[in-house]
Amino acid sequence: MSDFKLFDGMRMLLGDVPWSFLAEGVIRVSFIYALLVGSMRLMGKRMGQQLSRNEMAAMVSLAAAGGVAVLAPDRGLLPPLVVASILVVGQRLIARATMRNSRFEQLSQGDIGIMVADGCLQFNDMAEAVLSPERVFAKLRSQGITNLGQVKRLYMEANGSFTLVEQNPPQPGLTLAPDWDQDYIRQQPHVPGTFACTKCGHLTHADQLPATTCPRCQNRKWSPAVITQTATQ
Repeated sequence: MSDFKLFDGMRMLLGDVPWSFLAEGVIRVSFIYALLVGSMRLMGKRMGQQLSRNEMAAMVSLAAAGGVAVLAPDRGLLPPLVVASILVVGQRLIARATMRNSRFEQLSQGDIGIMVADGCLQFNDMAEAVLSPERVFAKLRSQGITNLGQVKRLYMEANGSFTLVEQNPPQPGLTLAPDWDQDYIRQQPHVPGTFACTKCGHLTHADQLPATTCPRCQNRKWSPAVITQTATQ
């Protein structure tokens, strides 16, 4: 190894390879690019969408195997090809097995979880998915939902995406506005005599703000339930 020189422009620009390696790099990059595209196509159309855990692992492995061959002149192109072949065959075998065995599909791909059911947060499923209430509220707000009463079901799919089933007609529920946005909360139509648990969204009926604990989550804090504008017209 040659003596190290601080701020050596040629070393910083090109590294320890000759200029001629740049021409070979074009061939290497083209091969790895074609290998990645071909492997993704053979693994199925889902590789172009949101990935499951198995598919994500396969994608990372492909990238890791190809990256070394592109950058290192002492590494050949055959090892990435072998890695890609193993991953493609493995993914196709897993896909075939999941079609035949629902139990294996659940173990290998994960399962669907219910994050919200009938306007109430489902803390057991949320804990299993490592999902906070703030993340659930943010997702619902991005879908145009203003309170939990509009939600019949919010599913978290095995690949991490969300599926929303709206309540029809919308019901009163806990506001999804952040606590600090009191101006907007005051603008939302409140339902007289109906209050929502600020932790889980459970509704209760009372003449005034309840002093009791929520029967679902033991929370003692309540807020007036709100409803969508369209539901009040």
